[in-house]
Amino acid sequence: MLFQVGCELDYAAAVPSTLILNVHAQRGPTQTILSEQFSVEPRVKLTEFSVDDLTGNRFVRLETGAHKKLAIRYAAEVDCDFQTYRARAVEATPVAELVPSTIPYLFPSRYCQSDRLSRLAWDLFGSIENPHTKVVAVADWIHENVEYLRGSTNSMTSAFDTVTQRTGVCRDFSHLAIALCRALNIPARYFSGYAYELDPPDFHACFECFIGGSWVVLDATRLAHLNGLVRIGTGRDAADAAVASIFGKVSCTRMAVTCALGPGQTFKPIDHAQLNQRGVTLAQTS
Repeated sequence: MLFQVGCELDYAAAVPSTLILNVHAQRGPTQTILSEQFSVEPRVKLTEFSVDDLTGNRFVRLETGAHKKLAIRYAAEVDCDFQTYRARAVEATPVAELVPSTIPYLFPSRYCQSDRLSRLAWDLFGSIENPHTKVVAVADWIHENVEYLRGSTNSMTSAFDTVTQRTGVCRDFSHLAIALCRALNIPARYFSGYAYELDPPDFHACFECFIGGSWVVLDATRLAHLNGLVRIGTGRDAADAAVASIFGKVSCTRMAVTCALGPGQTFKPIDHAQLNQRGVTLAQTS
């Protein structure tokens, strides 16, 4: 499936500062970038880099210097593939048999305190044997028990805060799902990306669980099509895959995000009702 994605980010800098952005679509076996443009006006010093092969995140570090305003533009045409699997055929993988690259996604992290949510996770979902059914139940429970409310949380809100306050946005829904899955001994990680037909358009956060030998994507908000996602960032939580990390005094004055179908494409969404029969795996870095 061919998508045209992009973003426009305007920043105001009060003092010379540094920004690290994570807005580039990832490259991977099943996510191919056909064309790509990135620009900053006025021109500033910038460096593109990746931290490791495990996440595949593509960062840009830029220095504002003496400039008070920056206009950042990114656009890409990305060919994405996805696969589905029979949900009932998936079997649980014991921790002793997990591939090493998934182990870090079992541990508690800054925003996903799985150690503090263990009792809740096992009380709610411990009796479910099929791993696909279990992670779908986690996503369903969050959707039904946490209100999606813009402006109700901030960059410090954690999974424990969300389950207590019962409000949040996509980032908070994902952090809570990740924490609950890890508490159930299922590796889980944060997913940020562009989402087709997301309303209103924005960067979107989902979560992935490692079951049946693959990373499976789910969205507890139910706002995104699981087969309409273009991966940007992967990590233990949002700290690893933030759209912008600011070092200095900078504020975002405007943000516009787009995700549209490429020419000649026809989109058929995989809806929530179908998740009982099949799961969805996306472009994977590992």
